[in-house]
Amino acid sequence: MKKKFDLSLYLVLDANLCMTPDGMVETTRKAIDGGCTIVQLRAPEWKKKKVLEAARKLKALLEPEGIPLIINDHIDVALLSKADGLHVGQDDISPTDARALLGNKAVIGLSIGSGEEMREADPEADYFGIGPVYATQTKKDAGAAVGIEGLKELCAMTEKPCVAIGGINRSNAFKCVEAGADGVAVVSAICGADDPEAAAAAILQEADLAKRS
Repeated sequence: MKKKFDLSLYLVLDANLCMTPDGMVETTRKAIDGGCTIVQLRAPEWKKKKVLEAARKLKALLEPEGIPLIINDHIDVALLSKADGLHVGQDDISPTDARALLGNKAVIGLSIGSGEEMREADPEADYFGIGPVYATQTKKDAGAAVGIEGLKELCAMTEKPCVAIGGINRSNAFKCVEAGADGVAVVSAICGADDPEAAAAAILQEADLAKRS
């Protein structure tokens, strides 16, 4: 059976901000205390050995908490670390090919940045990461911002869960969920925060308020 996943507060770990595998673990530990519901390891700058080290340490932390670990792009790391799933971009391995290797239990996410990409989305994707909603410095190749209206339109095009990503923080999380996203993916607003636990809790509170409004 596929692991249940909750996109409410999706922490995307940043290699530059966390600096080391242990830094990622510490940030994640604090974010969990703040209510983080799912975690993605994204470290394109790191050598594969370092990514795998981080993945194994994160899996050991997250498994007892019942929180899914998603690996960005590196399907071999996902397999070796026994992560719960994989997130891919438009130019990465397809969700169908990922499913063939990872099996039916894996949670597979796909980045979406336009209506055309949504219309042509691989049916094996379990959820969509929509964005960037706002301009972001965290991911240099993220593409043009879709804005809140773009997010709303893209969420309305699918019945699958969607998580908003790109420049999201406490001040705009409410708007993203109000526009139709099931949750918000946050990078620097947590990874770069002085208090990741408090930052996570504040952002989750805004997302939850939007769901109840």
